[in-house]
This record gives sequence, C-alpha cells and structure tokens, in this order.
Amino acid sequence: MTHAQSKDGHTTRFSPYREAGGFVFVSGQASVDASGSIVPGTFEEEMRRSIENVRRILADAGLTLRDVVKVGAYVTDAKDVPEFNRIYPEYFGDPLPARTTLTGCLSSRIKFEIDVVAYSDDR
Repeated sequence: MTHAQSKDGHTTRFSPYREAGGFVFVSGQASVDASGSIVPGTFEEEMRRSIENVRRILADAGLTLRDVVKVGAYVTDAKDVPEFNRIYPEYFGDPLPARTTLTGCLSSRIKFEIDVVAYSDDR
C-alpha cells in the first residue's frame, strides 16, 4: 500500500498494482522517487522516470513491459505529444499495446503520468 498527498492535503492510500484473472493493473506512475516525492525535470526525464517506475512495479509482479496490453498516458501540455510519440517505441514494441493518450488533465506539478494493464497467461 502506498500513500500520496492530494492537493487538499489529505493522504490517500493506493496499491501500486493489483492482480486479477491473469491481469496486473498498475496504478498511475509519475516522476517520483522511492519515497513518493515528485522529481521535476524535462518532459523526457519525467516520462522516462515514470516508465521506469512502471517497469519496477511490473518486475515485482513477475512481468515486464513486453506483457503490457494497455497503456493510459497523461500529458500535461499537448505540445509534448510529439516527444512522447518519439520516446514511446523505446519502451513498447510490437505488438503495440492498446493506448489512450489524454492531454491537459494533470496538475502543473507534473508533466507526465502513465498507468498500464499487463497480462500473463501463466497465472
């Protein structure tokens, strides 16, 4: 269980991931360190740190990015979408996961967030 502080100062509790029926649902990951503190940077730095957080969580569940079947990506500024599209294939290859990308929906404190669903038929 992880704790996060909301804008209004309340602490919320969430699981980094949950397993169900062979699927692993990874909670939204932003550019944060091991203690959950935001690590600001360029869009590329924040995107890479966020995906590395996903990679670490998947490894805890015995999976890799190759097991991801669905990506939800959240980009603060729509002007960063071309850079997102440039970096994305470094992490996700064929067959590409299904993907939804939303812009303008995050706090100004972060530039990128990602959540994923992974699948393992070995479960």
